[in-house]
Amino acid sequence: MKRKITVLALSAMLFALCGSVDAQQPVKIFRIGFIDSGTAAGSAVLWEAFRQELSKLGWIEGKNITVGYRFAEGKSDRLPELAADLVRLKVDLIVTSGGPTALAAKSATTTIPIVMTSAADPVGIGLIASLARPGGNVTGLSSLGAELNTKRLEILKDAVPKLARVGLLLPAGGSGRPLKELRAAAQALKLKVEEIETQADAKGLESAFQTLKQKQVKAIMTTTTRNFFAERKRIVELAGKYRLPAIYPQKEFVDEGGLMSYGADFDDLYRRAAVYVDKILKGAKPADLPVQQATKVEFVINLKAAKQIGLTIPVRVLERANKVIK
Repeated sequence: MKRKITVLALSAMLFALCGSVDAQQPVKIFRIGFIDSGTAAGSAVLWEAFRQELSKLGWIEGKNITVGYRFAEGKSDRLPELAADLVRLKVDLIVTSGGPTALAAKSATTTIPIVMTSAADPVGIGLIASLARPGGNVTGLSSLGAELNTKRLEILKDAVPKLARVGLLLPAGGSGRPLKELRAAAQALKLKVEEIETQADAKGLESAFQTLKQKQVKAIMTTTTRNFFAERKRIVELAGKYRLPAIYPQKEFVDEGGLMSYGADFDDLYRRAAVYVDKILKGAKPADLPVQQATKVEFVINLKAAKQIGLTIPVRVLERANKVIK
């Protein structure tokens, strides 16, 4: 019995010593880089959703991760420079806000894992080989940008009586790839779409709305770009000023007083992107993680905004909404 007690005591001491050694092992701190084509203030609500989910998964800034933020402030020509900067810092992983930022990151590195939060057409723009087998160092989420553009146009047609001409705000120098389906849908709906390229700043947007007025459009929509998202409050105010019914790609536009939104739940996309980051930091390879598409699509209508511009939205349209603000 005494021998057993001695063995147990020695075992307990060894276990305690091992535990003490393990406790002294330094915790690895991973370095994460964020690239966003918009502004810090304009994108804050989305990155906060990402950070909250990351925290739930056990990743805390200053404890086991450090984060470097890079914002292009609406200047797409800065993206390659920002991506190269993160690569020089030897970050362990790069998180991007969309397609253009992911392309810049992919051009800067073929080895550092890249997680996209919301690329509209990652296969079409050459980011990945396929959704199921992305290959390379890029994975993440797709926001269904092209498909939802067509649906927004259909909703405008149903919501605005006798609509014949629609204005489409586009970022200056943007690609026309996502518009192929939209142009075909406009033809089928017998709508004329006036495409207006603009800089996402006060002067550019004011000029764009003046052009829309001259072209006698009766409703507007915008494409899903981070630059427009950052300036959503200004765009909503201009739509009200020119009394133009508008449908937007994200609910945050309606939060600022916009009329309607139909699009992916970007808060959800950013939270799901945090799950990808968690898996990669724990050893998963981007090439083995299929790119997932948006699963939550919301249709929100703001009746206060409708009243301000004298628009009566048909009941059949209201019945399709996930949320109606009265």
